[in-house]
Amino acid sequence: MMIKIVDGKYNYNQTNGINNINLTINDGESVCFVGPNGAGKSTLMKILTGVLPLQAGSYHFDNLLIDQTFLNDLTKVGQLYSQIGFVFQDSDVQLFNMTVEDEIAFGPRHLGLTEKEVMTRVDDMLKLMEIEKLRNRVPYQISGGEKKLVAIASVLAMNPSVIVFDEPFNGLSPRHRKMVKMIINKLHSIGKTIIISSHHFKQISEMVDSAYLFSETGTITGKFDHDDFPELLDKIDYL
Repeated sequence: MMIKIVDGKYNYNQTNGINNINLTINDGESVCFVGPNGAGKSTLMKILTGVLPLQAGSYHFDNLLIDQTFLNDLTKVGQLYSQIGFVFQDSDVQLFNMTVEDEIAFGPRHLGLTEKEVMTRVDDMLKLMEIEKLRNRVPYQISGGEKKLVAIASVLAMNPSVIVFDEPFNGLSPRHRKMVKMIINKLHSIGKTIIISSHHFKQISEMVDSAYLFSETGTITGKFDHDDFPELLDKIDYL
């Protein structure tokens, strides 16, 4: 399940998005996009997950060309969404059902599973995230850390092979930060491909195999393997 972008570009009307992006992420890798706010990390994540199309260049996911034509095909894009999950930075954007149970069940129900299979996945996710007590709660009435755990559970319930996390630790308490780290590390250990964006690299440096450094203009200025992380930390002063 390889991800490959060649000369990728996406810009907004008044601001930069990403420019001349080239990257390859292999099956089972754990990578980080690191750089200042506004460097294009979130834009690239939206492209990887099919929320936005590239304006120029090419994006291949598992040898499929993901372009506007692909994204206009509901059947094809549904297959993409089942293989790559996106945990948004703002959990409020992601949660819209009336109960936590329905939130986690929403994706699996659209996979054509039986209700018994759906509920098995819900039970498994509630247990994994240690949020069984939230099952019948209204998502917008729980804490920010609890919302993050529910958002992650709703993505994992789809059993995607790739999970994308946009600034996963922002606003979390130490307890919830520790839980999210533990879950991400566990996902990586069982072979999931993990993509994390952050402008606080020190928080996640021990969790990833490699890091792509973004500039303020939305370009990638370098890729750093784990052995090179000390050089990366010395190279930039905002982390």
